[in-house]
Amino acid sequence: MPRLAASSLLAPFAVSLLDAVVIVFHKPQDPVNIAGTIRAMKNMGVSQLRLVDPVPYDPWRIEGIAHGTRDLVARIQHFGTLDEALADCVRVHGYAGKPRAARWARLEPAASAAELLAFAPTGKVALLFGPEDHGLDNAALDRAHATVTIPTTEHASLNLAQAVLLACYELHRQAGDATRRLRRPRHHAPPATHRQYEQTFDVWDRALQSIDFYKTRNPQLVMRAVRSLVFRSAPDGRETDLLRAIGIEVLRTVDRLQGIYRGGYGKPRAIAPAPPTDEA
Repeated sequence: MPRLAASSLLAPFAVSLLDAVVIVFHKPQDPVNIAGTIRAMKNMGVSQLRLVDPVPYDPWRIEGIAHGTRDLVARIQHFGTLDEALADCVRVHGYAGKPRAARWARLEPAASAAELLAFAPTGKVALLFGPEDHGLDNAALDRAHATVTIPTTEHASLNLAQAVLLACYELHRQAGDATRRLRRPRHHAPPATHRQYEQTFDVWDRALQSIDFYKTRNPQLVMRAVRSLVFRSAPDGRETDLLRAIGIEVLRTVDRLQGIYRGGYGKPRAIAPAPPTDEA
């Protein structure tokens, strides 16, 4: 396997390593699976589908099932033989539903993706899938550098398009150069500071005292549990200020019910100076 530095992997590709990946279907029997595969490819950034002796299908129908994939449907290539479809590929992995008696190199999808991406800078790499009823025969698998088996339960019967999706997902995840970047939440805020945390805990301590929550409870242990809960949830600064505001509102409501107004609800309590100590 070629050993290339990570920084050099993308050098030959203006867009993505996934541009070197081709999906090859050997004698597909159902247009619906062709459409499902196109949808999976579109989601995962793989754009080249090659069909060997496929069932007749209507491209308009394929796009009707896999919406928004006209560009990929237009690029589908057809071949008369498997050798023609694989001729320019430098690495081929054949997906098999179950292990065979022959001693082909056997991989799982994650390892397969890693190996194919290592070869991608040097030429086309192919994922080979067989007919829906019996999968790839031995003659087809002889053309693969390795076979790939998806771990399943004893019910090892994946839909063809599902298998393609799992294979393309591993390639997409490991290539890491085509994934869309999600926007930050509209009200994104930085992490809470120590001061925000302490002001919040101070207000909550006073709020719990105002509603006589402690009664037979140990205030120190209760506040320690509150601290632990808040720290585990890791609120951002905006959320921490909201927690503090809730505590302030509790203090105001209690005073309002008692007919008094203290003010300064959000201000930290003054810490009494330590008593003087007698020194000999």
